[in-house]
Amino acid sequence: MLDENASIEEVQAVFKNDHFATDACGCRVVEASRGHAVCEFDITPGHCNEKGGVMGGAIFTVADLAFAVASNVGEATSVSVSSSIEFMSAARGSKLIATADVDKNGRTLGFYSCLVTDELGTPVARATQTCMHLQGR
Repeated sequence: MLDENASIEEVQAVFKNDHFATDACGCRVVEASRGHAVCEFDITPGHCNEKGGVMGGAIFTVADLAFAVASNVGEATSVSVSSSIEFMSAARGSKLIATADVDKNGRTLGFYSCLVTDELGTPVARATQTCMHLQGR
């Protein structure tokens, strides 16, 4: 469990172990607090599909990481039980930014929303995510 007052460096050290998001996709945690997180990555050719747009899986990955950070800082260990994503438009910039925020947090379940944009403010995707807090497990 990450303490509610964990520094950004402590949060980054924990989520550096999310190797797919950080190593394969290049995602970075840039903000983290209880119920809130911002993660980003610079778009590279390795993130793109055959049409030249950012692959949906890469977009989902940055949203999923932001959700993981937001739901684990200051909470019991939390795991995803449901995620849904809607792709809104193609990225126009060179970076994707995912901002996750808690909508409602209960003893067992937490409900989150995540908006993915590029650095130009283009809305790329939105996700709704639910986690389960593993109380004493």
